[in-house]
Amino acid sequence: MRTAVRQYQCRRHLSRAPRIWQQAAAATATPSQPANAARPPPRSPATHSSPTSSPAADHALTPSPLHSLTDGLIDPPPTLDEHEKQVDWTRSYHGLSSTPFSPEQGQLLMAPVTVDDIEIKPDGILYLPEIKYRRILNRVFGPGGWGLAPRGETIVTGKLVTREYGLVCGGRLVSIARGEQQYFDPDGIPTATEGCKSNALMRCCKDLGIASELWDPRYIKGFVRDHAKEMIVEHAVTKKRRKHWMRRDDELKYPLKEVPAGQAGQVRKV
Repeated sequence: MRTAVRQYQCRRHLSRAPRIWQQAAAATATPSQPANAARPPPRSPATHSSPTSSPAADHALTPSPLHSLTDGLIDPPPTLDEHEKQVDWTRSYHGLSSTPFSPEQGQLLMAPVTVDDIEIKPDGILYLPEIKYRRILNRVFGPGGWGLAPRGETIVTGKLVTREYGLVCGGRLVSIARGEQQYFDPDGIPTATEGCKSNALMRCCKDLGIASELWDPRYIKGFVRDHAKEMIVEHAVTKKRRKHWMRRDDELKYPLKEVPAGQAGQVRKV
């Protein structure tokens, strides 16, 4: 009997333990807000920005769109203030034909061109490498005594780059010419701008008498007769054939090879 009473008291005590623990936990917990209490509105993504941000800073962080080279280089010459003392070579003709160069300079400029310096293009056109023009100008006026001044913005068309330059020697304008250079891919436009500048230099040097023989029809015919040859060549990969001019003392390089005269057959352009 006593054992049964003790078992009953133990079960009753254990059944009351969870309720006592729950009441104690509720008494120590932080009181919650009433159900009808106003809640703060949710923050929008725009309110999470830094308090120091500004429209100007946001605009600076916005990446600018890429500029296509085929739309032009946007490189106009600098505009000088009218009160500046330096010459504005984009418009000025300062010193043009004011006085001739010294006889010694004239002899160096108009010296006969050396046969070994002349090159010939595959289409038969003779030319002097642009570095030879620069060497002559450096020898006559000294490094830094001459320069090319752009007189306009670079114009980029679908296949061509062109720009006008003025040749300035000894602080005075000597000649003006427009250079041009073809390109076949937009990635080649920067290189074409350098070719355009060299082409303008070559044309300006005509007025100084440098390599003037290359514009003399009689000289050209004599050089081609004595120092050039024409042949039929074949491309080693495409097997296409075409006419090819070169100097007699030069050799064909891969992938071109000469086709014997009896096997020339029909000539196709590469």
